[in-house]
Amino acid sequence: MPEFTVQPLLRSTTVAAHDVHCRGECRHRSAEECAAATQLVFPYRGLFLRHVGSTQSVADANHVLFFNAGEGYQVSHPVTGGDACLSLSVSQPLLLELAPAALLQRRDVPVFHGQSLRIDERAQVLVALLRHSLRHGSIEPLEAESLALTLVCRSLGPRTTHAPGATHARQRLVDRAKLLLASDLTRRWTLAEIAAEVGGSPVYLTQAFQQVEGMPLYRYHLRLRLARALDRVAECEDVAALALDLGFSSHSHFSAAFRQAYGRTPSEFRQAALAPKR
Repeated sequence: MPEFTVQPLLRSTTVAAHDVHCRGECRHRSAEECAAATQLVFPYRGLFLRHVGSTQSVADANHVLFFNAGEGYQVSHPVTGGDACLSLSVSQPLLLELAPAALLQRRDVPVFHGQSLRIDERAQVLVALLRHSLRHGSIEPLEAESLALTLVCRSLGPRTTHAPGATHARQRLVDRAKLLLASDLTRRWTLAEIAAEVGGSPVYLTQAFQQVEGMPLYRYHLRLRLARALDRVAECEDVAALALDLGFSSHSHFSAAFRQAYGRTPSEFRQAALAPKR
């Protein structure tokens, strides 16, 4: 069985979308790879680490990863379960037009600074809507192109992204916390438990996480769980069972959190993702 499976979802002269699944059997760094063209990669399930030189980035559903053309990288899976991502390839002229100059190394080639940006809830919804509607054939190619470009704009927009800025030590502490959360996404962690596992005091971890990610740790964890719900709800008939499976105390608690984050209930999202577009 191959380590990767890649399912083409959309291909046009403007944008291509692929659903990429990795079994995650490589716990340590893989052999170096290199993207032929710059891609924006949106993890929606699981987690992996992406290594570029001496730097690393945690790839989870709260981030978009930049796989720059011609830039070598390695991947590792410290958490079991593999990962799944939506990968977008936008035509070079259009990507140069969409990307803010501050994010690019040069203005003539779409190569990004850094490895990733944190995205907001709206971008997460767009990832899920695009993937589900393309997989179920409920969207026309023209609308899918527009939705994909809206996702790119949202993900790169200065009002909705967060670029990490902290010391190396704080970044590594926060990375350890992310890996811990991903190892048991549905567990109801306490701050003291997380701090003890990653090797820092609760106060220091709270401050470091806020500095690196621009949000409290509890909210980051909640968004990972809700992103998992976005992945599963389109195929789920029993929303109450899904709520309990994701660690929510009740169906009503889950629905309220989902609606607050995404502006619609799980059932409303499922209908929007699967209903044929007119």
